[in-house]
Amino acid sequence: MCRLFGLTAAPDRVRATFWLLEAPDSLARQSRRNPDGTGLGTFSPDGTPRVEKQPLAAFEDQEFAQEARDRESSTFVAHVRHATTGELVPRNTHPFEQHGRLFAHNGVLAGLDQLEAELGDHRDLVAGDTDSERLFALITKRVDEAGGNVTAGITAAVRWIADTLPLYAINLVLTTPTDLWALRYPRTHSLFVLDRGAGGPHGGRHLEHASPTGRLRVRSGDLATRPAVIVASERMDEDAGWRPLASGELLHVDSELTVHREVIIDHTPAHPLELRHLDARARAAQEAT
Repeated sequence: MCRLFGLTAAPDRVRATFWLLEAPDSLARQSRRNPDGTGLGTFSPDGTPRVEKQPLAAFEDQEFAQEARDRESSTFVAHVRHATTGELVPRNTHPFEQHGRLFAHNGVLAGLDQLEAELGDHRDLVAGDTDSERLFALITKRVDEAGGNVTAGITAAVRWIADTLPLYAINLVLTTPTDLWALRYPRTHSLFVLDRGAGGPHGGRHLEHASPTGRLRVRSGDLATRPAVIVASERMDEDAGWRPLASGELLHVDSELTVHREVIIDHTPAHPLELRHLDARARAAQEAT
């Protein structure tokens, strides 16, 4: 499956170093399926989004993913992609940017013709071929209809999809320069949150997180003295504070680092997809480690 990672230290800006794909150091890692793309999204001090992403369609592309990226932002979103739809090109690689917001997704949607019809003029926001970017465009449309209320927009979009389209999973992370949202739906894939005090559980410790699969690593010395909230597909260290999001639970971390958690949809999808319903490519992507 794709790996999601989000971090917010708002209102503070912090420095963090990301390795989007660690170099393999064992036969076990080399035997795993290679990801199809990686990306990192941050914001400049004036709120301008910055997206760095690269499909991993060739061996030389690995250098992009393995390079250490030292960035400063209040919010961060990173993604390791196992493709289910679309070519291995930059326009299909996460994260995506729309209306100054950044977005990454893990899962599979079907019924894309019906989804495109629902987008209307917001179809112009879609540059690539993925279900993920179309999901983001629907969220953007619903946010616009809600007068800029992102929580309301995500809620309306997810409820429409759950009641209308065949879906396997729509775990997501969405960031602005000041806020972070994350959703797990349904319970197909895990998504965890860590509300980390300054310096971690014992105080005075920098952040050093690595996914168990070795796909993503992040380090921040600034978080030895500042709090943060982290969202990830997997627990990324031994901190006992990691908590799973429930199915249908929307997490919102606001501009003052206050955490809001709400179950926005409490029923299963009307048209659930199982692995056996997916084509070979999508099935392999959802099973990838």
